[in-house]
Amino acid sequence: MTRIGDRLFQTVNSGLLGLIAVATLFPLYYVFIVSFTDPAEFVRKSIVLLPEKWTLDAYRYLMLNGSFIHSVGVSAFLAVVGTACSLTVTSALAYALSRKRLKGRRLFTLLILFTILFNPGIIPNYLLVRDLGLIDSIWSLILPALSSGWYVILMRSFFDHIPTGLEEAAAIDGCNDIIAWVRIILPLSMPALAAFGLFFAVEYWNVYFNALLYINDFHKWPIQLLLQNILNDSAGSSLAEADPLRQPPPTQTLKMTAVVITTLPILFVYPFLQKHFAKGVMLGSVKG
Repeated sequence: MTRIGDRLFQTVNSGLLGLIAVATLFPLYYVFIVSFTDPAEFVRKSIVLLPEKWTLDAYRYLMLNGSFIHSVGVSAFLAVVGTACSLTVTSALAYALSRKRLKGRRLFTLLILFTILFNPGIIPNYLLVRDLGLIDSIWSLILPALSSGWYVILMRSFFDHIPTGLEEAAAIDGCNDIIAWVRIILPLSMPALAAFGLFFAVEYWNVYFNALLYINDFHKWPIQLLLQNILNDSAGSSLAEADPLRQPPPTQTLKMTAVVITTLPILFVYPFLQKHFAKGVMLGSVKG
């Protein structure tokens, strides 16, 4: 009886998980299929599950469109430079807080915790960015998001468990704190760096709201802001305005293609970091 109950539970559990998986993956599959569907077939059928004729017209149009490529470049710059800057600042601050010999360590930690509990809000942030002269600057999307109090606390927990004997041996060999951080601590912290690097890269690639607030120049829009305008623009004029001589594909196909192109980079990056990502998250959670 127990074995029958276990089998019944496993069957029902597998069925429910399968339905959830299908419900989760089907929108992605549909977006992918529509992006390759011939426009005439898409207009003729209400739903296309497997196209009769595959086409790359929408991809070709977007990839040859100057404004779309420029926005992809802006987002790539944000993801690469922003992630590097954020990892540098976060790891340096976390490493300093993890050293017990740091004077005022408790005060600095409390100040960081204060930023987690009390967010200043949209208007103070906007006024700060404006007074710093960063409106319409790419750096307005990087500098305010350089680090997060929560990430600093998690990374500090990771550094706390690196043996201090390594630093003492490095100090005997003549290394100062900066050299020890760069040559000893960071190489030992690759799982944590990979995990937080992926977090930062996804945040910078998907930046939208800050761009909506701080960036007015069309040529400095990241891809997510341009994509939002494409999705809201039924006539597809967001791209047509940039190149009025070219006839765009149907708007629906164009939207699906834009979603696929903006999603693929993160999907390609994740498998390469998955091993370090899982290890880094587990270490941070256990040692925190």
